[in-house]
Amino acid sequence: MIRPTLSPEVADALADGRPVVALESTIITHGMPWPQNLETARLVEETVRSGGAVPATIAVIDGVLYAGLTAEQLEALARAQGVAKLSRADIAACMAQGRTGATTVAGTMIGAHLAGIDVFATGGIGGVHKGAEDSFDISADLHELARTPVTVVAAGAKAILDLPKTLEVLETLGVPVFAYRQDDFPAFWSRSSGLTAPLRAESPAEIAAAHRLRGDLGLDGGQLVANPIKAGDEIPAETLAPIIAQAQAEAEAQGISGKGVTPFLLQRIFELTDGRSLTSNIALVLNNARLGAEIARELATPALSA
Repeated sequence: MIRPTLSPEVADALADGRPVVALESTIITHGMPWPQNLETARLVEETVRSGGAVPATIAVIDGVLYAGLTAEQLEALARAQGVAKLSRADIAACMAQGRTGATTVAGTMIGAHLAGIDVFATGGIGGVHKGAEDSFDISADLHELARTPVTVVAAGAKAILDLPKTLEVLETLGVPVFAYRQDDFPAFWSRSSGLTAPLRAESPAEIAAAHRLRGDLGLDGGQLVANPIKAGDEIPAETLAPIIAQAQAEAEAQGISGKGVTPFLLQRIFELTDGRSLTSNIALVLNNARLGAEIARELATPALSA
């Protein structure tokens, strides 16, 4: 089985049993413009380090799958043009063709698991798109959560999605969904979606214990920790609702579909909120990186005390 090429920092941490947190790379290549993408990537990595863990940004560069990027690789990726967006369906083809690609939630989970990393912090997962009963547009992230044993820390699912259907699919697939220290399922930029999360977790230790027990029970898949954005950083759901509706109507009118939908919607929401959505996005990613580091530390505790 192919193993990712590890950065020296990640290789040392894994060899020593120290905590490591995986990070996705599509936020760098598809989520933000230069140079803000590089600045944010560095800030997220430093947030993980400040939390006592080692960051491992996952990406494919010139056909090689990496878990952990050097400073030079991170900058080169942030500057790169025409980078592929990699999920389960694309990652092997990208590697076979010697291309460069950034990993989605699903792609990052695959890379993290191959590297032996149990925790992954991101912004928000993909899910069931509105109108999926006609388009069948359902993110591969949901099935990846059901098959790959990684704990994913996110601010819920992206608010542009059909959140009730997303939770239904996760339940059907047997994915544990925890809201962190609240009962409501968060909606990315907003602390509450108006939906009750299936489970609630109060501490990183509780989340780590559930992760271990899933493995001990022989249960497939990972778990989703829905970590609400901090109150001072959120955009209320009632403010966002008409903006999201406008962006979705524009996407439909322009015939945008498939992998092009999410980038288009996020860009239009950025424009319609005068950049406020991006500010909130960065804040929630940093918040998730902090919690991811705490969970990774709990999972590494037996190795550290051995």
